[in-house]
Amino acid sequence: MQNSSQVNKNRMVLLLIAGIPVTMILGATWLWYFVVRGDLDLVGTLGTANRGTLIQPPRQLDDVSLVDQHGMPFPYRDMEPKWTLLVASAGAECDSACESKLYLTRQIHVALGKEFNRVRRVYVSDSPVGDTDLAVAALSDEHTLPKDFSSYLASEHRGLRALETGPEELETLFPESKADPSTWYLVDPAGWVMMSYNADTSYKEVIADLKFLLKNSGG
Repeated sequence: MQNSSQVNKNRMVLLLIAGIPVTMILGATWLWYFVVRGDLDLVGTLGTANRGTLIQPPRQLDDVSLVDQHGMPFPYRDMEPKWTLLVASAGAECDSACESKLYLTRQIHVALGKEFNRVRRVYVSDSPVGDTDLAVAALSDEHTLPKDFSSYLASEHRGLRALETGPEELETLFPESKADPSTWYLVDPAGWVMMSYNADTSYKEVIADLKFLLKNSGG
């Protein structure tokens, strides 16, 4: 039978393990609180080469109403804290720019290797997936063209979370994507839209940013 000292040590280890996720969430929230206030230069603090464009101040996803594909409210904060590759799309069609971004973010996600499970992908639109047309003549990976957008997401982007918001809310959160349709976003584990990327940023540069952030954060 274990003595009381050993039992206490085991309890302490369990408490420390259980406290890790909470610490991660609090750390991410604390970090972006000071970024929003302008008291913290994230680029200078982390030393990133800033391959993407830092959004200052960052925008909180839960500042707008999001719904899932069943029309049910979906608070972003209810998701497991992870770094997120986010594609925003306005209108009732996914054109070549939209499809290219979905393909690119999927390939980047896969290329993260052992860090794959620390990152997720999200698609946010102002139209339901079922009402969205897949307006492309061919897919970026040259796979067979699905019959519709819903089938495309199911077959080509398993694991991607599709969410919906209003047109004004979409533009408020993602104005860069209206000006440049190649733009997509990086969201931190606390739900802050903190970086944008576009066609001017190479695949390898994005991966370098992500690996650096994953290494130097608890997210």
